[in-house]
Amino acid sequence: MTDLDQSSASRTAVIAAAVELFAERGFDQTSVDQIAKAAGVSRSTFFRQFGGKEDVIFADHEALLEQLRTFLSKPHENPWQAVCEASVIAFRHFARDPELARRRYTVVRQVPALRNREIVAVFRYERLFDEYLRDALPGLDPVDAVGFAALVTAVHNHVLRRLLRGTKRVPVSVLQAALDDAMRRFGVHPDPSGTPADDDVMVAVFPRRMPAAEVARRLSSTLG
Repeated sequence: MTDLDQSSASRTAVIAAAVELFAERGFDQTSVDQIAKAAGVSRSTFFRQFGGKEDVIFADHEALLEQLRTFLSKPHENPWQAVCEASVIAFRHFARDPELARRRYTVVRQVPALRNREIVAVFRYERLFDEYLRDALPGLDPVDAVGFAALVTAVHNHVLRRLLRGTKRVPVSVLQAALDDAMRRFGVHPDPSGTPADDDVMVAVFPRRMPAAEVARRLSSTLG
């Protein structure tokens, strides 16, 4: 195991121990010393890895945002699809350990300060998607960028809440189907007809609701 793997495993152990204690004793009633003892780390290690009790709860968000930022920085043929794929990556992360995700969700719901911070965390995903679309599609109407970013984030959160509030696993296919429908509603679902033949005349038909920047991107991709 590399040093990076060991560090990641240590952080995961601290997060799991902290959430377990928060769920059993309450957030305010649990001290950093108790978390460190339960996780088998020193107090100084805890503060070096996180910084505070709230940071433990939202540590996954920080790591996920960085992972999604890296994913979106790579070339993608279809920016709209890339945003949906980023949403799926985030969902897979939380679905990997649904019991931990459910305990954390319960703790957050019980503490107003944590609920407020969660709202900020959700907005950061939406802003990341919004900024990516504007960069990937020059000339895109900002309303279309923020509208699609908000739609994907809302769809993701709706499906994730089904996982967090239930007792059974929710397959990722549920989210993928919902995101496919979101793209159709927005008029940006990938064209299933394939590449047109190399003829002198080409007729292109696009949904009226499709953003003009996406029409330009598809025409450029087809002709270029």
